[in-house]
Amino acid sequence: MTEPIEARAETFFRELQQTICGALETEDGTALFRADEWQRPGGGGGISRVLTDGALFEKAGVNFSSVHGQLKPDFAGALPGDGLDFFASGISLVLHPKSPMVPTVHANFRVLRRGEARWFGGGADLTPYYPEREDAVHFHRAWKTVCDRHDPTCYPRFKKWCDEYFYLPHRQETRGIGGIFFDTLQRDAERDFAFVRDAGATFLEAYLPIVRRRRELIYGDRERSFQLLRRGRYVEFNLLYDRGTTFGLKTDGRTESILMSLPPLVRWEYDARFPPGSREAQLADWLKPQEWL
Repeated sequence: MTEPIEARAETFFRELQQTICGALETEDGTALFRADEWQRPGGGGGISRVLTDGALFEKAGVNFSSVHGQLKPDFAGALPGDGLDFFASGISLVLHPKSPMVPTVHANFRVLRRGEARWFGGGADLTPYYPEREDAVHFHRAWKTVCDRHDPTCYPRFKKWCDEYFYLPHRQETRGIGGIFFDTLQRDAERDFAFVRDAGATFLEAYLPIVRRRRELIYGDRERSFQLLRRGRYVEFNLLYDRGTTFGLKTDGRTESILMSLPPLVRWEYDARFPPGSREAQLADWLKPQEWL
């Protein structure tokens, strides 16, 4: 008898966490992930893995969770399906490099069920501080390649979805240079799971070549200060608009794991302005939807 797709997805996400953490430890070269296994009072639990103060990563978090139980009635209506019973499993990661020349990156892949309705979601987006077109092209090409293996119509749709989702309306800018984002994917379950597996396995090849190109670049106090300022935008999005944060809090998830995505150091400056023509001022030209390929 075939194992239920939720169970197979849970196994995949758990194994993907181990694979990604192992690769990131090797890439960092000095620091190791701390693993915290936790239980959710209403059912299920997860493993949070966090690396701090490494040679490459100032903070890197890779979470796995598989939770189930009863939704709060006032939140259940925001999700597809019926009733209050739910199941959710997935992997979510945010990597904050120490160097401002290396982009921050986020990715997550998940399966959810409410009642009889099941759907997949996920995606990945890149947030550079000093962008390079070569990196943007590489990142987007990796996701277009995996999308094209399954459905050539996916990349333009999921890219547009990403540009619209990772947008800060109060700043009138995107969080970074995008990638792909998809939610409530409810086509054929086996087809959707195959795509999510392929996308999850693509993350390292989408990101690590960028890290290797940029990690040895020289930077100073000016670049570091700008990185911390831009991290403030990351915090603003995650606390104001991120659906994963909302879902975790509304389903009584583990607070430390939900807020794992926040950077360790950040700054806000009143009405920050930069000299015209500077790389800091030019970042604004990148923070709007555009075609990278």
